[in-house]
Amino acid sequence: MIYRIIKPVIQAALQITITLIAIIWILDSGAKAMDYQWQWHRVADYILFYEDGEWWSAELLEGLWVTIKISALSLILTLMLGLTTALLRMSHSSVGRFLATSYVEIIRNTPLLVQIYLLYFVFGPVIGLDRFSTAVLALALFQGAYTAEILRGGLQSIATGQFEAAKTLGLSPWYSYKDVILPQVLQRTVPPLTNEVVSLVKNSSIVSVMAIFDLTTEARNIVSETAMPFEIWFSVAAIYLALTLSLSGLSAWLEYRLGASWRKL
Repeated sequence: MIYRIIKPVIQAALQITITLIAIIWILDSGAKAMDYQWQWHRVADYILFYEDGEWWSAELLEGLWVTIKISALSLILTLMLGLTTALLRMSHSSVGRFLATSYVEIIRNTPLLVQIYLLYFVFGPVIGLDRFSTAVLALALFQGAYTAEILRGGLQSIATGQFEAAKTLGLSPWYSYKDVILPQVLQRTVPPLTNEVVSLVKNSSIVSVMAIFDLTTEARNIVSETAMPFEIWFSVAAIYLALTLSLSGLSAWLEYRLGASWRKL
């Protein structure tokens, strides 16, 4: 059972390792051709440094923490927006369906960068949002539109009999969705929702345009000071890769747990 869970993760890690080895070989060959001197030994100083008998987090680690906070808060808001929008699109309210459909279509058909600029320079000052809150809201609005369609598809895949059975048992709409419908929706939508979470983490790098000191902004500042673009950006890519692979592994575990629990029913 455990092997079945970790097998996809091992396969993905092996493929990524082989790809990275090939990339490193190509880059090293190119650097030698350009007579570029690698300075990988300096990268560690921008992750952790030792001073006064203690280890301190450096720029990249601090930027990673900001990225994680933005992504985590955006994810919570994304799921709330996505579920609310999905339910509104399936409701009997004409106004609710219109608002939900308008939100999804507007967000999905405009670039995230444009949405960030509009929120930061136009709507943010009006409603009193700071940079961090604006970044969280922008990411949540963007990913929420896509998540809403995933959840709507999951809700529509649930047989009508499940709703009727919950109603027959005397469950209120709240408990019907909480105990009967949403667990099945989550089981069926874990893989596409994982894609959205990974996209959210990667899209968080765009908030650097608002001068938020996330991982990407810190990397850009380090590159401008040290002239080490290859070492820093490849290190940042490796950090993002480790973060998203961890999310994929968690998703595989969650998918197994949900699948196993439903097979027992």
